[in-house]
Amino acid sequence: MGKITKDMLIADALQEGNTNAIAEVLYSVGMHCFGCAMARGETVEDAAAVHGVDVDELVANLNAAAMRVDE
Repeated sequence: MGKITKDMLIADALQEGNTNAIAEVLYSVGMHCFGCAMARGETVEDAAAVHGVDVDELVANLNAAAMRVDE
């Protein structure tokens, strides 16, 4: 498990830990198509800009989600 960064592709970020929790964070900020083709060519920073989301806050939330252990 690595660390999610703003220059990472969304598709790669989804593989950095708890995929379901990461997807929940993306979904909560309006990124509903994280499984679509854009996820394979768009960075976390690009997606944040398109969706009007603070990239640093998003990255922090994604990293917290990546480390979450679901029971």
